[in-house]
Amino acid sequence: MEEQKAPSLRFPEFEEEWNPIKLGNKTNKVGSGVTPRGGSNVYTDSGYLFIRSQNVNQNRLLLDDVAYIPEEIHKSMSSSVVYPKDILLNITGASIGRSCLVTEEIEEANVNQHVCIIRLKNTEVPKFYQIYLASRRGQKLVYQGQAGGGREGLNFSSIRSFKFKIPKEPEQQKIASFLSAVDKKIEQLTRKKELLEEYKKGVMQKLFPKPGEQYPEFRFKDENGEDFPDWEVKRLGEIADRITNKNTENKYSFVLTNSATQGIVSQTDYFDKDIANQNNLDGYYIVEQDDFVYNPRISVHAPVGPIKRNTLETGVMSPLYSVFRFSEDSIDYFESFFETTVWHKHMHSVANYGARHDRMNITVDDFMSLPIPFPNEKERDKITYFLNELNLKIHSSKKELGSMLVFKKGLLQQMFV
Repeated sequence: MEEQKAPSLRFPEFEEEWNPIKLGNKTNKVGSGVTPRGGSNVYTDSGYLFIRSQNVNQNRLLLDDVAYIPEEIHKSMSSSVVYPKDILLNITGASIGRSCLVTEEIEEANVNQHVCIIRLKNTEVPKFYQIYLASRRGQKLVYQGQAGGGREGLNFSSIRSFKFKIPKEPEQQKIASFLSAVDKKIEQLTRKKELLEEYKKGVMQKLFPKPGEQYPEFRFKDENGEDFPDWEVKRLGEIADRITNKNTENKYSFVLTNSATQGIVSQTDYFDKDIANQNNLDGYYIVEQDDFVYNPRISVHAPVGPIKRNTLETGVMSPLYSVFRFSEDSIDYFESFFETTVWHKHMHSVANYGARHDRMNITVDDFMSLPIPFPNEKERDKITYFLNELNLKIHSSKKELGSMLVFKKGLLQQMFV
């Protein structure tokens, strides 16, 4: 097979072949930082920025969780000092291979031993090299360069020996500028999605009454500009039925699981394999579309366990879950309510914290006594419409971001050799 000497996608003004290089021949420095003596005990609230591997995201330096060190420690760690346009590459742990550039606003900073500093010669374009390292071809070099049977780390020798093809400086600059613009767009779309999600999270807490209060902080008006009737409080057992229908004779084989972050999903898709024994599902509960499921397992994302709505087809779930079905029509309203934290206080008040610290231990009666704030039907409809419109905007922003990420992935596959 003939060796590829130029990428399949390039700017029309460039026609020269790309030349093979070894990374070490293009650098003035390849080395890692160091953790100061005393570790986190010497961190301060201000001083010199101390960059750790969690700050190195792919193509972006994250500064929302940073540490600082005092000037005297900074001066004692001169080999770990980084400057604008240095490439930072994670060389250990789960984030191995992630890279970014030190940005212009950082005059001087230090990095720890898990981050490699790659300082290029002045004739090179650092952003081009960083983008190459983040591409599929660059990540292949990272994988092949890892040391040890467990492939758990990169050493400086292997990084210096990275071999790949590059164009001349003008084409490097053009590619770097173009892909930087793509990254900027991705960053903007990511922020747009995050802002919408933050807004939804905040506004939802104001659309439902807090425990012990009769009304929410924010209320809609009726068509005459007047308040709707008073809210009621109903127990879950008054407006929903607990479902305990067993999957006798293994009628259904579609096994579901309740994820705090993804909702109710196929167990096979979630775990990438079958967890349940397909021949022994007769003891599982049948879960129909629009049924709700409570998973008592607690996590950072679900501190009292998640309650999620099944939007998929009929399936089955482990009897460790609690399944219930509303007799009222306002399914979207109830789904939104369970996305808030308003109901968490009740769960904490009735939970029996035993030996299992990873799950809530709650009796059926206590669970079905969960108080649900219940407004007039027309006010419920207004809340639901508002949140559904917000969900559409969030979905649209996610779709737009996903399309841009796919677009960039295609570019990275075609713009490098």
